[in-house]
Amino acid sequence: MFPEYRDLITQLKTTDRHFVQLFDKHNALDQRIRNIESHIEHATHEEVEVMKKEKLLLKDQMYAILKKAETAEQ
Repeated sequence: MFPEYRDLITQLKTTDRHFVQLFDKHNALDQRIRNIESHIEHATHEEVEVMKKEKLLLKDQMYAILKKAETAEQ
């Protein structure tokens, strides 16, 4: 996710608690979705769709933080 921001993500993970919370929640949802799709966990199609939408919202929020931090660095 966001390979062009790898260094900035590393920096934000040490300095921005909110970013870390978003990052961790996104990764947890991603893992849960993969487990469901691999039939390790069970969920309804609707539950998976809700999780995917929440994951996308988290990604959008992280991207906004990355763009703001990138602008602040310039």
